[in-house]
Amino acid sequence: MTISFTGFDQNDFDVFAIDGLDARMEGIKSLIRPKLELLGQHFSPSLSMATGEEMFYHVAKHARRTVNPPNDTWVAWAGDKRGYKKHPHFQAGLWGTHLFVWYAVIYESPFKEEIGLAMKEHLEEILDTVPDDFRWSPDHMQPQSTPQAVLGRDGVLQLIDRLQRVKKAEILCGINIDRHDPVLADGDKLLKRLEAAFAILTKLYNLSKLRATGLAR
Repeated sequence: MTISFTGFDQNDFDVFAIDGLDARMEGIKSLIRPKLELLGQHFSPSLSMATGEEMFYHVAKHARRTVNPPNDTWVAWAGDKRGYKKHPHFQAGLWGTHLFVWYAVIYESPFKEEIGLAMKEHLEEILDTVPDDFRWSPDHMQPQSTPQAVLGRDGVLQLIDRLQRVKKAEILCGINIDRHDPVLADGDKLLKRLEAAFAILTKLYNLSKLRATGLAR
């Protein structure tokens, strides 16, 4: 990077307590977005190499919002220069309480059934690949998530089944880092933590796309 990534501090997380759309968006644009741009640039090459696809980064603009201020913001990586929402992708971003890193398939994706089939086909390998302290979520618009150790095999399988059957279903897997964790304020250590997370999540991405790629053609 030409500009050093310094990590995140408490001021970044406090942005989500600012009242009003315009004021909160100004905080996001001035404090958080430049850091997300750096993360986008930094991880695009390694994610491209790990997935075998060119990965383009997209920083959330929240352009459709007219009244309610965003409660989180992020950068996403996908193999499509025009957008990421239709595709399985990666995200890193902030809620007011924590930083998140996800492999994500969200409701806009037309490939959810195929991805679900691939995930079910490789379920045992996925469970072996994903550490027990990684978290799963059925909804990218909510900050809550559940550790794999709590969900167990049946819980993960339920999320995969739901992804195939329910139109608005989503599935996300990754990590959370509490806003008070000191690693967030150390740019180099944080990058290494994210690199370790992406090393796992790119394996999940590749397992999830094996069948989907063939069926989507």
